[in-house]
Amino acid sequence: MVKVQRLPLSHSPGFNAIVMTTLVIALVLSAAAMHAAWNGLVKISGDRLAVMAALMGVGGVIGLGMIPFFAVPAPEAWPFLGLSLAIHMAYYVGLIRAYRHGDLSQVYPIARGAAPIMVALASGPAMGETLSTTQMVGVGLVSAGILSLAIGQGSRRAAAWAFLTAVTIALYSLADATGVRKSGDALGYIAWLFFIDGIPLLVVAFARRGRDLAGILRRDLGRTLLGGALSIAGYGIVIWAYSLGTVATIAALRETSVVFAAIIGSVFLGEPFGARRIAAAIVVALGILVMTL
Repeated sequence: MVKVQRLPLSHSPGFNAIVMTTLVIALVLSAAAMHAAWNGLVKISGDRLAVMAALMGVGGVIGLGMIPFFAVPAPEAWPFLGLSLAIHMAYYVGLIRAYRHGDLSQVYPIARGAAPIMVALASGPAMGETLSTTQMVGVGLVSAGILSLAIGQGSRRAAAWAFLTAVTIALYSLADATGVRKSGDALGYIAWLFFIDGIPLLVVAFARRGRDLAGILRRDLGRTLLGGALSIAGYGIVIWAYSLGTVATIAALRETSVVFAAIIGSVFLGEPFGARRIAAAIVVALGILVMTL
């Protein structure tokens, strides 16, 4: 069981702690916006598997470039790096299956909305973390706001796969939170994670697309490079934040990407925002506010 002092994102005494807590929240919300942005790039791409694999490949190259400049993770962190890699592979499978049976408006909110509740319930037994009542209420509000976007959408099979995807999100969040705290160097852990995570999906994409993969990637090169940079920056910030704050609150803040995705869809893709999305955004914002009380 991991026993460490965390910034709880509430109840931290002193000016410096308040500043640090505000900085963590702001950075994780920016990471959520980055996550929504690269998902939007994938959504408008012609071949989602190829572009997703390329994004992970770009992340792998960036991670490889970072490795010489940061400490190698401590031996205790390596099992969690391996576990995170395995869970991420299951995550990709679940997400692809979910999108096979349902659309983005159903799958994404379920996968991202259910995960913070799972993390909140599991972080105590798995990591020895304790959430305050206000933090639990805040996490619940964020999840409820996100999940409300999926009400009345699509098929049960898609919902089932999306829920299983949420399980993988919760599991890799816990694995990475534990791993980065054991690593001794958050940036070293981030570098190695992105390096090893960038390889398997590229292999799968090459096996499925063969020589066509290069042509597909050339057509979407700009989006691929931008999306890869956004992906590694966004999740890198989240992993760094796991070393400072409680994993459940960080996970909840990160999943506000669903709201950012709705905004991006409305502004750039011409999708309707509507009363339900406005209400969901208000509930999510209220949840964030409650978590910081």
